[in-house]
Amino acid sequence: MSYTAPPAALAPSGLRLRCPAPDYADGSAPPQPRCVRDTGLEAGLIVELVAKAMYSIGKIHLPTLTARLKLSIGVLRETLDAMQADHLAEVAGRGDSDLDVHYQLTEGGRLRAAEFLARCRYVGPAPVTLQAYRDLAARQSGRQDGAQQIGMAEMAAAFADDVLDTAVRDQLGAALQSRRPLLLHGPSGSGKTTLARKLGQLQTGLVAIPHAILVEGRIVQFHDPAVHVPATPIHARQQQERQERRNPDARWILCRRPVVQVGAELAYDMLDLRLDQASGVYRAPPHFMANNGMLLIDDLGRQRLPTEELLNRFSGPLDSGCDQLTIEGGCKIAVPFDVTVVLATNLAPQRLLDDAFLRRIGYKILVGPLSEASYAALFRRQCRQHGLACDEAVLGYLIGGLHGASGRPLLANYPAELIGRIHDFAAFAGTTARLSLGAIEQAWHSMAPALPPAPPPASAAAHPPVSFSADSGTTLYERIS
Repeated sequence: MSYTAPPAALAPSGLRLRCPAPDYADGSAPPQPRCVRDTGLEAGLIVELVAKAMYSIGKIHLPTLTARLKLSIGVLRETLDAMQADHLAEVAGRGDSDLDVHYQLTEGGRLRAAEFLARCRYVGPAPVTLQAYRDLAARQSGRQDGAQQIGMAEMAAAFADDVLDTAVRDQLGAALQSRRPLLLHGPSGSGKTTLARKLGQLQTGLVAIPHAILVEGRIVQFHDPAVHVPATPIHARQQQERQERRNPDARWILCRRPVVQVGAELAYDMLDLRLDQASGVYRAPPHFMANNGMLLIDDLGRQRLPTEELLNRFSGPLDSGCDQLTIEGGCKIAVPFDVTVVLATNLAPQRLLDDAFLRRIGYKILVGPLSEASYAALFRRQCRQHGLACDEAVLGYLIGGLHGASGRPLLANYPAELIGRIHDFAAFAGTTARLSLGAIEQAWHSMAPALPPAPPPASAAAHPPVSFSADSGTTLYERIS
C-alpha cells in the first residue's frame, strides 16, 4: 500500500498532535497509543484505514472499529472528530454510554473511501512503523545480555524421552546458546527435520509480533498465524501481570519465538518483499518473519535456486545482523536479521558447501542410523503411543530379520511409519490393529516393494525377545569437526 495525503479540501483538519512522545519499556510490547501521534503514523493514513473499514461494513459501532483496526478509542475518536469536521463521516446513532456510538460515512466520505480502495484493498489492523519494529526486535533479541536461555537441565528434560547421546545433546544446547548456524546432515528418514523443529520449540521467551509494518508508505503484512504461534494462556497471563499498569498496543501480538521452515519450494523471489497486485499489500519473506526466532532451511541442495546463491544471499546478513529488502521502484530498506539458521540436508556437506562456508557454520552434526538399543526403545514408544502391545519377538524379527537381511539402516522414521501402516491395513480390513509377524512384514514391504524381500521366519521362536544395553551400537548423533 502506498499512502498519498488527501487533497487539502479533504484533509483531516481537526487532528492535533497534543500527546507526548511515547516511552516504550524494554522487554515488552509498546503501550497502547493514546492519540494519533503515539501511533507513529500520519493522520491521513489512519483516516484512510478508518474510511475503508466503514465503507466495507457500513454503519459501524465504535468498539467494532477498535477491534478491526487495533487502535485505541482515543485514537479513533480523534480521527473521527476530524473526519466529521471535514464532512467525511457522521454520527449515525448514540446509546447510553460514551462508547455506544455508531458512525457512518457521508456521501463524500464514501467517494473518498472508494478512491482509497482502488489504490489498496487492505482493510485490517493499523501498521506499526519500521523504526518501531526495529527497536522492539532489538530489545527482544535472544542475543541480548540477560536474555533467557535454555540450560542443561532444560535440555535434559526436553530430550528425556529421545534417543539422544548426552554429548551431542550438550553440543545442541551450545549451538542454541551461540545462535550460530547449525548444519544437520544424514540420510533421509534419520530424523533431521524432527530434531530441528524440536530445537525451535525449545527457544525461550516471548516476542511481540506486529500485524503489519509501514515501509516507505507501503504496508507489509507481517503476522502469519501459521508461523507466529500465540503465547499460551499461562504465559499471556504472566505477561499481563507484568504490564498491569498499562495496556499494550493491540497492533502487536504476543507470540512464542517463531520457527519458519522452508524447503525445496524456496525460490529466489521468495527472499524479498512480494507485492500482491490484487490487494496492493506486500508480503514479508520467510526469513524476515523468522526474526527473533529460528529459520530452518530443510532439504538443502534441492531448492529452486543454486545452493551457492542461497547461502551467499544470507552471508552478509549473518555477519551484520541486517538484511536489505527491495520495494517497488528499487528502493532498498534495512530490516533486522536476528535469526538462528538451521540447515538440514541428506546430501554430503562437501558437495553443497565450500570450505569457507563450512567454517562459518558453528556446529555440524551427522544424524545417522540408530543403535539397536535406541531403535528398539523408539519402536516400543511408538507402540505405546498407538495403543499396541509390543511383541518382543516381532521386534527382534524386524531388527535382525527385516533390517538385517535387507541392509536397510535403523533410521528413526521406520518405527512410526511401520506402526502407522499396520493401523492403515487393519482399518482397511475392518479389524483391530495388532503387532504380529504378518502385520510387520506387510507394512515393511509396502514401504519399498522394489527391494528384495527378507527371508521369512521359521517361527516366532526363531527371533526371541530382544534385550539391548543402553550403550550398545552406534549413537544417533555424531558431531563432525
